Amino acid sequence: MITLTRLNKTEFVLNCDLIETIQENPDTTIRLTTGNIYIVRESVQEVVRATVAYKRSLFEGMLRRDEV
Repeated sequence: MITLTRLNKTEFVLNCDLIETIQENPDTTIRLTTGNIYIVRESVQEVVRATVAYKRSLFEGMLRRDEV
């Protein structure tokens, strides 16, 4: 889950596993596999970075558990 900001400056949490496409036109538009569309203040690069950081944290947690 990643935290994003709508154009009206309200934050929400998005399940990044559902992201199908992200476009800038010029606002960043996120289309989910469910058909929902969100327009956010973050750039495409920021959304991708947040998604990668979230996924990395999941895998690091799994690796740490295996080491114990």
